[in-house]
Amino acid sequence: MDEALEAYIQSHIEAEPQNLQRLDRDTHLRLLYPRMCSGHIQGRLLKMLVRMTNPLNVLELGTYSAYSALCLAEGLTREGAHIDTIEIDDELEDFIREHLKQSPYGSRITLHIGDALNIVPTLGKHYDLVYVDANKRHYPQYYELVMQYLKPGGFIIADNTLWDGKVAEPEHKQSDRQTQGIVEFNRMVAQDPRVEVVIIPVRDGLTLIHKR
Repeated sequence: MDEALEAYIQSHIEAEPQNLQRLDRDTHLRLLYPRMCSGHIQGRLLKMLVRMTNPLNVLELGTYSAYSALCLAEGLTREGAHIDTIEIDDELEDFIREHLKQSPYGSRITLHIGDALNIVPTLGKHYDLVYVDANKRHYPQYYELVMQYLKPGGFIIADNTLWDGKVAEPEHKQSDRQTQGIVEFNRMVAQDPRVEVVIIPVRDGLTLIHKR
């Protein structure tokens, strides 16, 4: 998407809330790899998908700056609806908690610091919606893990599933482990009879998975 088209879309969708504008600015000023932040367009899409699915329990793998978590939380409408979000980088914890406190939706989110592969089994919950945006090398493991805790009829949203177009390159070019993880994840999901799946070419690819 070129800059002109992106600007046009941004001007014709719901405005980015002020607290998320501040968070996006702080992410670019204070954190490494700010491109990882979901941003205005994808953030509004995440909110809309939550509105459409109306979940009670939401799980997020990969908090980063908490932009996506706050968009997911903004879309919640059911009484008692809540988000568990897991971030492996403990150096981000203070930044995340600072911005959760500044948001009117921060109270809907519980932050867990550590490895999602270890934490998810300890939470004792089953989820209506799971958002996956963590280590790309481990996407296949995340998929098998969260399917155990996803309710029938629930949804998984997986980010970065086109991975800058590398997934469509010949196999001999898919040499890095992150690309290999995404390619294997896409293969697993496409061949899994337990689910329905569609890939949306938004930003770096967003896969929607429905558990039958």
